[in-house]
Amino acid sequence: MNKFYKEERLCSKKSLDLLFKKGSSFLLYPYRATFLFDAQPHRYPAQVVINVAKKRYKHAVDRNLIKRRTREAYRLQKQVFLYEHLVDKSELLLLSLQYVGKEIHPYTFLEKRLKQVFVKIVGQINNEGH
Repeated sequence: MNKFYKEERLCSKKSLDLLFKKGSSFLLYPYRATFLFDAQPHRYPAQVVINVAKKRYKHAVDRNLIKRRTREAYRLQKQVFLYEHLVDKSELLLLSLQYVGKEIHPYTFLEKRLKQVFVKIVGQINNEGH
């Protein structure tokens, strides 16, 4: 299940607005993660959107590089560190990963940080008793 299907991407304007208005967020450099549980029908336990600010990275090639690296790290780690903890949930996890780093980091660093983001999200979910 190491694929990143279209249904796993968060595209809905309504869901995005809801996520940024009511979601919980935290900063774990170089990512700002915002997440929210929503009771809507879903095929996968989570939907994600990945943002890189145009203001900070003027060139599209830089933004695309960061997004590609983040997407790949997400694709490879989502099953073990995120989905396994969400299988018993009836709600859909909406997740936003905003890259707020000041420089372009290597893939291994991003992979390690994304794993820490997943662990922190799962920890907060378990503490809230969701």
